[in-house]
Amino acid sequence: MIDLHYWPTPNGHKITLFLEEAEIPYRILPVNIGKGEQFAPDFLAIAPNNRMPAIVDQEPSDGGAPITVFESGAILLYLAEKTGRFLSADIRDRVATTQWLMWQMGGLGPMLGQNHHFNRYAPEKIPYAIDRYVKETSCLYGVLNTQLDGRDFIAGDYSIADMACYPWIVPHEAQGQNLEDFPLLHLWFDRIASRPATIAAYARGQEISERNVVNDESAKKILFGQTAR
Repeated sequence: MIDLHYWPTPNGHKITLFLEEAEIPYRILPVNIGKGEQFAPDFLAIAPNNRMPAIVDQEPSDGGAPITVFESGAILLYLAEKTGRFLSADIRDRVATTQWLMWQMGGLGPMLGQNHHFNRYAPEKIPYAIDRYVKETSCLYGVLNTQLDGRDFIAGDYSIADMACYPWIVPHEAQGQNLEDFPLLHLWFDRIASRPATIAAYARGQEISERNVVNDESAKKILFGQTAR
C-alpha cells in the first residue's frame, strides 16, 4: 500500500497517473495547500521542503521499514524502479526517459509555474512578467512538439517522462497557449487524455477539490511570500 500525500496540482497529478496506470493500491491523504497543511510537523517529517506530493511506501521491496519519498520526480523514479514499469531497463531508453523527466523538473514545471503565478495569482498584473513567461511557455511547448516528431510519446514508449509533462500542459489555455499551434504536441496530449488511467487519476483529484473548497484570497496569503520562518 502506498500512502500518497496529495493535492490536485500538476505535481500531484503526476503520481496518481502512475499509480492508476500501474494499478498499485494507494490511499490519498489530502494536503490542503490552501489551508497551510503542508507546514504541519507530521507532513514536514516526510517532506522537509513543505511541498507535496510525498509518499510513504508501507511495503518496500526490501521488506524493511516503510520508505518515504518527496519530490515528484524522485517519486516517479522510485515507483518505476519498484514496479519495473514505465522506465525501460535498456540503458539507451532509460537515459532518454530520465533526461526528459529532468527537463520537466528543471524547466517545464518551474517556467510554467511562473506563468501560472503572474497570469493568475499575482496581486499586480505585470505585463513584462506575463509576456516573459508566456513566451517561455511557448518555447518549451515547441521543444516538446519537436521531440514528438515520429514518436507517439516523449521517449518512445509511454513512460514517467510523459506522466511528468502531461499535467503541466493540461492548463494550456490559462498559460496563453493554443495547442493547434503545436500539432504533434496536440496529438500527444489527446493520446494521454483518453487513457483510462488518466481519466481515473483526474477524477480522484476532482473528488478531493470538491470536498475541500478554499477561499482564493486566504490561500494566496499561505501559498505565496513564505520565508524561512
